[in-house]
Amino acid sequence: MNKKWECYEIDEKELKEFMQKHNLNELLARVLLNKGITKKEDIDLFMSPTRKDFHNPFLMPDMEVTANRILKAIDNNEKIIIYGDYDADGITSITVLKSFLEERGLEVDSYIPNRLDEGYGLNKEAIKKIFDDGHRLMITVDCGISGLDEVDYANSLGMEVLITDHHEPAQTLPNALAVVDAKRKDNEYPFNQLAGVGVVFKLIQAISIKLNLDEKEYLKYLDIVCIGTISDIVPLVDENRVIAKLGLKLVNQTRNIGLKALLEVVGFKEIDSGTISFGVAPRINACGRMGHEQIALDLFLSKDYDTAKKLAIKLNEYNAERQSIEKRIFDEATEKIEKEEKNNACIIVGGESWHHGIIGIVASKVTDMYLKPSILICFEENVGKGSGRSIPGFDLHEALMKCSDELEKFGGHAMAVGVTVAKDKFDEFKAKLEEYAKQCDIDKIVPIINIDSEIQLKNIDIESVRSLKMLEPFGEANKTPLFLFKNLKINSIRALSEGKHLKLTLKEDNFMINAIGFNMGDLSEKYLLDDKVDVVGNLEINSFNGNESIQIVIKDLRKSY
Repeated sequence: MNKKWECYEIDEKELKEFMQKHNLNELLARVLLNKGITKKEDIDLFMSPTRKDFHNPFLMPDMEVTANRILKAIDNNEKIIIYGDYDADGITSITVLKSFLEERGLEVDSYIPNRLDEGYGLNKEAIKKIFDDGHRLMITVDCGISGLDEVDYANSLGMEVLITDHHEPAQTLPNALAVVDAKRKDNEYPFNQLAGVGVVFKLIQAISIKLNLDEKEYLKYLDIVCIGTISDIVPLVDENRVIAKLGLKLVNQTRNIGLKALLEVVGFKEIDSGTISFGVAPRINACGRMGHEQIALDLFLSKDYDTAKKLAIKLNEYNAERQSIEKRIFDEATEKIEKEEKNNACIIVGGESWHHGIIGIVASKVTDMYLKPSILICFEENVGKGSGRSIPGFDLHEALMKCSDELEKFGGHAMAVGVTVAKDKFDEFKAKLEEYAKQCDIDKIVPIINIDSEIQLKNIDIESVRSLKMLEPFGEANKTPLFLFKNLKINSIRALSEGKHLKLTLKEDNFMINAIGFNMGDLSEKYLLDDKVDVVGNLEINSFNGNESIQIVIKDLRKSY
């Protein structure tokens, strides 16, 4: 399926005036105008946020109650426990809150449910164990907002619960002592898109204010808060951008021994949002996916470098194992798809020996490859558990609601879902979802690539490309800028890495540029020397043997007409 290219339209006179007024080069000016960032104070906030740009934490629902209850626990020297999630957001949330409270003299334990045995969120068996171990105050991080029955159970045992979360609440809130979540309907906090670790950061900020602590007592955790925020793919705007921008500076000089060891194992030359998204986050998440969530937490809480280095190597090994399993499942799934599913509106396949901690990643890859919604199911005996991913324009959660009679359980949102289906109901579920997808004319949904601007090679240079780094950190709601280059002549073309990637040299008049297309190696057979092509991609500076050159990282490619 061809993707639709949509280019922002900018008044060229307005562009020139904007460039002159704010002393900006053309690339930066175009991207900022596209984002609607035009006032000096907004440009300054976007480019150079400071610690003064954080919102008042006490505007968040129940923050006062939560902070006061924790201060009481500090005064009474209570033994408390933090209940978190097994992903990078949850692990960093526990790390920050546990470390901060222990510095205040509290004895703090933690509990992370095992993804494979317990699944996400609160469960009664865990709560009973926590109570039997002597804990009477439990603080949830990155979970808890949907645990109505579980909180009632904790209350019945005589345990107090403080919930901190960032997920959508149901109509009824859990009957906890306090529920800190900016997505509550009665929320007055000016930003409701924080990650779980972002909510924890606001909590330690609130406690610090009440204790009259120096700002550095909570700001020093921004490296870990930044890791969890970028990893959780929340929109990198407003307060998340402040966290990520300031936090990345701290990551570069982190005092967290575990993070330092992990960064060394990851081995990225430069530490930016890409290092976190593609280097750090997958290794933390691999622990949870493989059922070894405690290892990731132990790494970030480590006080000894040699121990931290060994744990970081383990994270690397779990990630390699995850990649190997992922590749096997992907190969098996695509083989089934090519035989049976390729022409369907919605791809639904199942396998007997697929790892249900990993099929969500594979579903993402399948959706990216076929540009269709996909659900992958792993069968264990008579029950199948699965994960699904969708495309913009098709609400997969709404689609599952139409098939609820065929499912035992499902949840999620428009773009990502989890399902449980009985094996003998699988074919019926598959047929019903396929019928619904066809009724929605899913084949007419065309993926759109939003392009910042069409530019010519003669109008870019290394310094203007370097200046785009001021727009970092890139992520959700602040995507890497994409540019369109038209009518470039192919000067050289070849496949790299055993045919996996595409390498091009492109020419416009007397100007040359290198381009690379990751996972596009098959296109080396489609194009010939001297073909004219249009290219959409982002710009980066490639350093090799001490020489710097501009390179296009290709997002999409087609013949010029």
